[in-house]
Amino acid sequence: MPEEDLLELRFRLYDGSDIGPIRYSSSSTVAMLKERIVSEWPRDKQIIPKIANDVKLISAGKILENSRTISQCKPTFGELPGGIITMHVVVQPSSAKSKTEKKVDELPKNAACSCSIL
Repeated sequence: MPEEDLLELRFRLYDGSDIGPIRYSSSSTVAMLKERIVSEWPRDKQIIPKIANDVKLISAGKILENSRTISQCKPTFGELPGGIITMHVVVQPSSAKSKTEKKVDELPKNAACSCSIL
């Protein structure tokens, strides 16, 4: 695989911790990324996704579709040489989707995560 075909991605979890950075081919799909995230998810977290559909990936403020490739999703500022693209991970377990929004209020409030717009 040519070096320029690889992108370095970091996945920011709900508590501010990260998975990665890990190098991926630009032809990898979002569904493949979600599978890898679920397999590498830290088991000491309060919320753990069981399947890839429990995970939503957000990059540049947009929820990424499973069928799209990384090259179709990467933001323009990801073109920086040696830059690491950070994607935010939201866990929405299948069983919680049908419940009310009350569960959101029960999450810990001490997580500090911020985004910077360049």
